[in-house]
Amino acid sequence: MHDGIYVVAGECTTTFDGSRVREHEQRGQVLVVVKPDNTVLVHDADGYQPIAWLTRAETVTIDGAHLVASDGDQRLAVTIHDETASGRYPASAAGTPVGECPDCRDVLVRVADAVVCTGCDARYGLPGDAEVLETECECGLPRMRVERGRAFEVCVDRDCESMDQAVTEAFDREWDCPNCESALRIIRRGGLLAGCEQYPACDTGFAFPAGVVVDECDCGLPLFETAGGQRCLDATCEAWRTPESETPANA
Repeated sequence: MHDGIYVVAGECTTTFDGSRVREHEQRGQVLVVVKPDNTVLVHDADGYQPIAWLTRAETVTIDGAHLVASDGDQRLAVTIHDETASGRYPASAAGTPVGECPDCRDVLVRVADAVVCTGCDARYGLPGDAEVLETECECGLPRMRVERGRAFEVCVDRDCESMDQAVTEAFDREWDCPNCESALRIIRRGGLLAGCEQYPACDTGFAFPAGVVVDECDCGLPLFETAGGQRCLDATCEAWRTPESETPANA
């Protein structure tokens, strides 16, 4: 990784070689782009598709008129015969503007799984289902809305306001373990779980779904309304799939 985007324009020879392709050489007036994640793109005058590229190369070296990007047995080499222009320019993630960075006063944007600043290294990871709100936390960052049993509004910075703590305060010991009848505790182990307090003697645990509790399943666990429809806390439970009115009398 390096800072900014490096570009060079001019007459170049591009050579690409790898185990799945035969060595291919092209020459012309092109634009070479090296992104901060070591993705290298070579564009000519036609269309949007690069004539050669290597995504997130392991190494990129630039030595005078030679640029070499390598990733395993794949190698993209560019020889610059006549340089027209070159330079290194600032670059950041691009996304939907959601606020102002309290650290540097630049723009905060929402990308797939985070809120990031376009002017500094600030990055705040988000749950995939989070909705970033227009309201601000006291710290100056935007707040987000997430559904974990019910809707919670918390700061996007988990060090400022913990979603886990909010869910724990609402649902810790709220339900009983279906196997040993001990309380289910809200814990984080990889993801957010409702796990039996008798662990490891009882290893019952359920991943906490994104959704709100709307009812109780026939098995005794909560029933959630999620983006994909209703489901039991226990994703393997079949009880909620068959309405009571449709259950055969001799079942």
